[in-house]
Amino acid sequence: MKELMLLGSDEAHLELLARIAAKPLTGVQVSLIAPYPHHFCAGMLAGFVAGHRALEDCLVPLEPLLKKAGARWLGQRVAALQVEASAVRLDDGSTFGFSWLSIDTGPLQDRRQIEARLPGAREHGLFVYPLEAFAALWLRVTELGATRALRIAILGASTTSLELAMAIRQRLPGSSITLVAPGAALAADYPPADQAKVIKALKQRAITLLSDVAVGIQADQVLLGSGARLACDVPVIAFGAKAPAWLDGGGLTLEQNGSVAVDAWQRSISHPWVFAAAGVDTRSNNALARNLLAALTGSQTLQPTRSATTLKFLSFGDQRSLLRWGNWSAQGRSVAWLQDRLNQRCIQRYRKD
Repeated sequence: MKELMLLGSDEAHLELLARIAAKPLTGVQVSLIAPYPHHFCAGMLAGFVAGHRALEDCLVPLEPLLKKAGARWLGQRVAALQVEASAVRLDDGSTFGFSWLSIDTGPLQDRRQIEARLPGAREHGLFVYPLEAFAALWLRVTELGATRALRIAILGASTTSLELAMAIRQRLPGSSITLVAPGAALAADYPPADQAKVIKALKQRAITLLSDVAVGIQADQVLLGSGARLACDVPVIAFGAKAPAWLDGGGLTLEQNGSVAVDAWQRSISHPWVFAAAGVDTRSNNALARNLLAALTGSQTLQPTRSATTLKFLSFGDQRSLLRWGNWSAQGRSVAWLQDRLNQRCIQRYRKD
């Protein structure tokens, strides 16, 4: 009996489980290690925070999909990977072996590392990742926001930070919203014309922009690098998203950003029996599922991931979005409708009755 171990429940592994459910494997025990019994669709984060979507609309329950695929769920977190010993140790101390391994956790935040950079973060901060934990805590924030105006600070300059700032403004219009980030880093992966649109949208929504960095968090304030203190009830920590810390020292060859170095077939360049997701678009998810199954069963030749221009969405929180596709961009309600339709299609594909 071969042992296929899946670490994480992000969308490449949902695609893999859906394919196994459609065409069951023989002679293979499939195990999924993930701490939550559901997957939160990342593309629906802004809509959920803004109040356009209920939490249930954004989740894929794992149990029905696992049952269809004949796989077991181990509801733990990974503590250590020992790839040379073909073993994974979980946070409860148990150890499981594998013949084949696939890694698809989605972005995570190393709370110990962030605490060292931002003292007080673990005690007072609201971490964005993992999304499943953030979503549950966000509901508590909205309950508090219904009783009084809150002072909310979003720390970070990523697309997620921008989307969260505008979504929170939509959901809690009476609250004070501040985005703390170096000005030059805002929407840095977008061209200048789009950056200008984003900054304009932030100003139109009365979101304060502070070109600074957070260096500490206390019970009711954020300490800034400039020496200033920002009054804050809810500091949202939206930076530091990366690959899981347990990959470091696990024996795999890694990229500079800490993720698994993979080839065009989504295989580890150092251990070909290990696969890992290398992107968030549908092509890389399909490539991992297709090639892992091909390698596992020997039924077909592996196929490289096809490169193509991807759709990039940035939600403005009020059912308007910005779309970038190569050199072309658009914005408005129709773009937000398209974004929501694509996300709903993803949710519906992986939900099983």
